[in-house]
Amino acid sequence: MNNSRISEVLHLVAEGKMSAEQANSELSLTAPASDMDFATLDHERGDRIGFPEVVYGLSKTPNDTAEIAARIYAHSGVVLVTKSTKEAFELLQESVPEAVWEDGPRAIWADRRSHARLIPGVVVVAAGTSDLPIAREAVLTATLMGCDVNLITDVGVAGLHRLSSRVDELESARVIIVVAGMEGALPSVIGGLVRAPVIALPTSVGYGVSLGGVAALLAMLNSCAPGVSVVNIDNGFGAGYQAASIVGATWGAPE
Repeated sequence: MNNSRISEVLHLVAEGKMSAEQANSELSLTAPASDMDFATLDHERGDRIGFPEVVYGLSKTPNDTAEIAARIYAHSGVVLVTKSTKEAFELLQESVPEAVWEDGPRAIWADRRSHARLIPGVVVVAAGTSDLPIAREAVLTATLMGCDVNLITDVGVAGLHRLSSRVDELESARVIIVVAGMEGALPSVIGGLVRAPVIALPTSVGYGVSLGGVAALLAMLNSCAPGVSVVNIDNGFGAGYQAASIVGATWGAPE
């Protein structure tokens, strides 16, 4: 609920045109209005925390995904669906022709908002090209939230000399997302070089005993470099959202 509606409700109570019980029900954060028979959408999330509800596509049917995304887009003017399918995208296009499919991160998005400016300072670093789908999910998320994102690719520790030519970009960043699978060492390396906070993003890339990204996750959690925090395996959305929050883009960029 936005501030103007809150003021309206309070005035109605003051004028005796709405009971305290009715106002409590409408203002409650714990009792949102039902939107569909299979989902209750949080249409007030954008007003409350800065960005609308994002759809997690994995395990949802294509029809459910498309219907949820269409409702969010109609209300908010922007929608992001992560970990989705081409079938869900094609269904969404029937009601939202401007929807876009991102093949790498398997994400769907649409945005009809105007933007005053994109906030710089977010850098996403991918250790290897196999990490790019998750890195691009982080880039897409932060971009939709109002960030001008710089993507640096293929600078992992197996060829660490490749990082040396990009140090100036890292030093000028306000926050850095470092995406790596295998042994997950790159966030610690970068964390020892920069002042900016580092968001370590483990991926499920790696051979057998990488355990689907658990090895990278544990290495990142045990980093001795200061200023390194960690999100879950393959959670590019979470890393991008956190980076945008750090630079304040969720509040300042979209008009």
